[in-house]
Amino acid sequence: MSLVDEEKLSIPGPAGHLEAIWWPSTGKTVQVAVICHPHPLYGGTMENKVVTTLARAWRDAGFSVLRFNFRGTGASSGSHDEGRGEIDDLLAVLAWLRATKQPQRIDMAGFSFGAWVAAATVSRLPPDLMPEWLVLVAPPVHYEGFDRLSTPPETLVLQGEEDDVVVPEDVYAWVASRPAVPELLRFPGAGHFFHGRLTELKEAVASRL
Repeated sequence: MSLVDEEKLSIPGPAGHLEAIWWPSTGKTVQVAVICHPHPLYGGTMENKVVTTLARAWRDAGFSVLRFNFRGTGASSGSHDEGRGEIDDLLAVLAWLRATKQPQRIDMAGFSFGAWVAAATVSRLPPDLMPEWLVLVAPPVHYEGFDRLSTPPETLVLQGEEDDVVVPEDVYAWVASRPAVPELLRFPGAGHFFHGRLTELKEAVASRL
């Protein structure tokens, strides 16, 4: 699913260049949303429908949007690294953004595996580099170490109640265990990929921007 006015980019990463799409806003204020895609070994790319739906939510709110392929995905260099190298990829993307676009605000979002990478990356950032808002869609809280990850005060978790990849009850328990409890939105009848519910997903994010 292509987005109007998008620009193809190649961002230097720790394993080579990262294929990316920059969707600029028309406003003078540089506010950016960075969106991370689901697991590449199961077909996840920056063209995933949940990813592009999230991109539209931020773009409609006047943000620029950057989405990219992790190492070994699409035209990105390197090979899949089970999340470790992908965290480094996201850190490189954030460094590139700050150096080239000098954004006044950065939001981050991730879907499934991408939610893991986004949350793990946030846990490695100093307070002054913390994203203003973190959005996690169907976060795989069963991944080792997810229970130890920190989240910023402004965090939104969106979870389908019929998810057959991530156990919804585990997500609810993880949300409740956070020191700063994230906002949780449950989608009755929705599966992992939010088939038929993407408009609702977009509206849920857009209404909070």
